[in-house]
Amino acid sequence: MAPPRDRRMSRSRESLSSSEAQAVTMKSRGASAVPDTPPVMSGHAPQQHQRGGGGGTRWRECAAVLGAVAVVALVVTHALHNVGDDLNDVADPVARLRAATDEKAALLSKKTPGEAQAEQDIKAAAGADADGSPWSSEMLLWQRTGYHFQPDGNFMNDPNAPMYYRGLYHFFYQYNPKGVVWNKIAWGHAVSSDLVHWRHLPVAMVPDQWYDINGVLTGSATMLPNGTVILLYTGNSDTFAQVQCLAFPADPEDPLLRIWTKHPANPVIFPPPGIGDRDFRDPMAAWFDKSDNTWRTIIGSKDDHGHAGIALMYKTKDFIKYELIPDPVHRVDGTGMWECIDLYCISGGSNSSEEVIYVMKASVNDEWHDYYALGRFDAEANRWTPLDPEADVGIGMRVDWGKFYASTSFYDPVKQRRVSWGFVGETDSPNTDIAKGWASLQGIPRKVVLDEKTRTNILQWPVEEIDTLRYNATKFSGITIESSSVITLPLRQVSQLDIEASFRLNASAIAALHEADVSYNCSTSGGATERGALGPFGLLIHATNSGSEQLAVYFYIYKGLDGGLRTQFCHDESGSSRAKELLKRVVGSTVPVLHGEALSARVLVDHSIVESFVMGGRMTVTSRVYPMEAIHAAGRVCVFNNATGSAVTVEKLVVHEMASAPIQPYRDA
Repeated sequence: MAPPRDRRMSRSRESLSSSEAQAVTMKSRGASAVPDTPPVMSGHAPQQHQRGGGGGTRWRECAAVLGAVAVVALVVTHALHNVGDDLNDVADPVARLRAATDEKAALLSKKTPGEAQAEQDIKAAAGADADGSPWSSEMLLWQRTGYHFQPDGNFMNDPNAPMYYRGLYHFFYQYNPKGVVWNKIAWGHAVSSDLVHWRHLPVAMVPDQWYDINGVLTGSATMLPNGTVILLYTGNSDTFAQVQCLAFPADPEDPLLRIWTKHPANPVIFPPPGIGDRDFRDPMAAWFDKSDNTWRTIIGSKDDHGHAGIALMYKTKDFIKYELIPDPVHRVDGTGMWECIDLYCISGGSNSSEEVIYVMKASVNDEWHDYYALGRFDAEANRWTPLDPEADVGIGMRVDWGKFYASTSFYDPVKQRRVSWGFVGETDSPNTDIAKGWASLQGIPRKVVLDEKTRTNILQWPVEEIDTLRYNATKFSGITIESSSVITLPLRQVSQLDIEASFRLNASAIAALHEADVSYNCSTSGGATERGALGPFGLLIHATNSGSEQLAVYFYIYKGLDGGLRTQFCHDESGSSRAKELLKRVVGSTVPVLHGEALSARVLVDHSIVESFVMGGRMTVTSRVYPMEAIHAAGRVCVFNNATGSAVTVEKLVVHEMASAPIQPYRDA
């Protein structure tokens, strides 16, 4: 039986790290195997440098972040629950929809009169029919993706602790095995040999201890020099205080890492003085610092003085006892709570004469957006400094300008690259999620590098393994799109596509543009219907013949006050569905375009998710779309030009159909 709450919460770090607690063996077989900087850039790290960054979870009524650190090899005597025990067979989606409807009815029957009225208000706003939903079973089934990562059902959010271990990629994620909303979060677990085809494993960790009883929240994986892997995670305790905890594999020889043990010393870190109990989460993967022979990790938080987002640095020699390094490694006033912090080297290092550049990334809880900045890291001074203070974390560049959050990264030792994930939530109603039986996706894993042409931003691009799903490529050439024109592309299907497109404007039209237009902004514009001399033009995804539904992904060119051209890339979601209850926005921003470059975009279409990678990955935009008409054979893909002053030439347009990569249960050979 757990000890009384007051006794539990009064324990100090010192008492938790007594001789009764077992520490992690940190001795290296060779000094060169120990990483001595924050996760290094791809191509400069040995296998031991691989890491899994922390994800983040938005704190609603009781959100906290968890991380897990594996430390010693103990034998676990209990078995974990299988993923999806309470779900119907995925091969019978109609039966699962019926079960979801029954679950919804059961939930409604337990509501208070006020809650029931609120539910009815939601239905009315959604244009619900007498059965409580505007959606048919066919529409809901169509929304499920074909090649993006998602469990069989229920709720999923933050990616956790991605890593490569003994021949397999491991991916953990925040998961509610019992429902389609955030509650009592556990860690789902899957493995893959190629980052595309995944197999589900049993749930890795469940909320079963006083320190994580309200959720096993976001965390990371750290690979030690001897090949041992450990997890650091945030526990959402019985008082909803956020504490940091450790876990380790019961059998390190098991390449599947199916069973995890929580360390008896948990929790190993409590919120420090001056930090709110619920503002202390998401430990990132640790790295070894030779300056004092300690391991370092960063935890996200905020300082109410100045409403600042802050990154707190801790050091440890055994992963049991931790010391908070005075002063945050970085802070930015006005940005609010930071979660899911990531810090890694992206350029330079011990084998390069180039300047060493580090990415710092934070998920800004106030906005629910992921921001990043490039900077320099001084480990001895415990200080990260942005290269451009005006583009600092939380006020400058975003990882993605659409629906994308809690991203985390790891170093892939197989292909010597940094790979990043982010979760993509729903923008429909909770009522609809209950009806379809699932909520949220993971974005396509992205390779991350420094843009060597600009050296002011990163490039994100789908990992090369995604290309193996391509088939039946259709190439279009010599297309000129006149002003106010829409051209429908003859395609066999439009639900699962990989589109490569590049456009050029008439040089004479660009030269004729004299008037500056500094007011244009994707999010405050009228979307694809707001016309300028050189935009908008691009693609219409999930479009109907009548134009009643369409997602416009497009470029808009205008002249700045200095006479130079500016390029914005936007997703206009406002016409993407006839459904009323959806969040539909115009999202996007300015993207760098260098002299002589064509305007290019790669657009991944997978049913209800559309991801755009613009100008080689300098910018990304992700949207969720829920058409009611433009599904199956009724959907279209078009090129369009709504500019008033120029025709547009399509220099390249290749549309690949994409095969499905369904996630299978793992079965031993």
